[in-house]
Amino acid sequence: MDWTKIESEAVADLTALLKFDTTNPPGNETAAIAWIAERLRAAGIEPTILSSDGRPNLIARIKGDGTGGGPLLLAGHVDVVPHEREHWSCDPFEAHVRDGYLYGRGAVDMKYMVVQCMTAFLLLHASGRVPSRDIIFAAVSDEEEGCTHGSRFLVEQHAELVRAEYMLGEVGGFSHDVNGVRYYMVEAGERGVCQFKMHAVGDPGHASVPHRQNAVVRLAEAVAKLGTTHLPVHICETTAASNRAMAARQPFGPRLVMPQLLHPALTDFVLDRLLPDRQTAFQLAAALHNTVAPTGLAAGQKINVIPGRATALIDGRLIPGQKPEDLLREVRAVVGEGFEFEVIRSFEGREESVTDPLFRLICETLLAHDPEGTPVPYLLPGFSDAQYFGRLGAKCYGFAPVRFPKEDGIVFSKLFHGHDERIHIEGFKWGLRCFTDLVGRFVTVPMSST
Repeated sequence: MDWTKIESEAVADLTALLKFDTTNPPGNETAAIAWIAERLRAAGIEPTILSSDGRPNLIARIKGDGTGGGPLLLAGHVDVVPHEREHWSCDPFEAHVRDGYLYGRGAVDMKYMVVQCMTAFLLLHASGRVPSRDIIFAAVSDEEEGCTHGSRFLVEQHAELVRAEYMLGEVGGFSHDVNGVRYYMVEAGERGVCQFKMHAVGDPGHASVPHRQNAVVRLAEAVAKLGTTHLPVHICETTAASNRAMAARQPFGPRLVMPQLLHPALTDFVLDRLLPDRQTAFQLAAALHNTVAPTGLAAGQKINVIPGRATALIDGRLIPGQKPEDLLREVRAVVGEGFEFEVIRSFEGREESVTDPLFRLICETLLAHDPEGTPVPYLLPGFSDAQYFGRLGAKCYGFAPVRFPKEDGIVFSKLFHGHDERIHIEGFKWGLRCFTDLVGRFVTVPMSST
């Protein structure tokens, strides 16, 4: 294959896709999905487009002979989160290039992955070879607002079009340098969700006569406790495997300290006292605990009236294996009695095996493209479209490989939803080769040979 041409076209495709303002809300994904559809039609592929409340989703399929197993789903969302223009050095939808980086809202979350999926899909189609399993390409809407009009809509109303044995999605395969060691974090699990309202009830009254049963004060005290208290430690297999794999390549000191994170009696001491990098500590804490983040407060209508009720919005996340009721029990233990809880949305986390043939092939492919790298499992703190595609039985892994120069000091997780979101162009090209290699091997070789 002419990789110079393929890479040039992929960068042009990503540039074009970044110029569509698909900020969600409201989304406005129609033009972006139509552009992807035209790219497929130009190659002789007629996609299916299905809309939910005016929000389009594209699905295309290459039929295989079934010798390798069930379908492989390549999925990505085209919507992006809002931005604060005053904090950007360029227009977020201009696709500006500077110092080897391509800037734009969606550059990492997750239009570069959409282009990787589309490129691999088009290359397989152009090869004329019959793959050993069906390969499905899905470009969806609405992931950033909870997937209602995207993957959830497809799973609940058009399951036959997206049902797969395996799925490759976002947030995995990115480079992460620690103490001179380059890791590639491969997402093998996602935390669940328990979002709820916490209501404090007190005695209403005139603000000129303060008293001890003020609902606002009670709520503020509870929120402060939640913001400064670790909930109990829960260790899932993905986090344990990640810890072991990373510690094995670290210098003597970190190699001794890191395994202590897996001892619940020592976990919080290590996080709070022995890790000077607080961002790393926060990331690890999210992989080892259920967490709660207060995100909104509401109380009162007049400044001179003590309200009888005050409410906090709480975004709770669950370690795989934990249930919403487990989290609420842990929250009650922190804040005490006298609060009412109203669950808004909840679902459990998910976790895939790190010994699965696809996961092993991902690691082998990464090592083939970077022998000095170390692939490790990764637990995504949030959730993605895999939450819904997985409900149809798919084994879902996050693999959207990209590499950043160590000397640039880029922390991949900070680029998500951040100011001046950008992707390293050469790193994107490297990832494109890695991704298309993986997909090609997985859908052209019988499963027993991987």
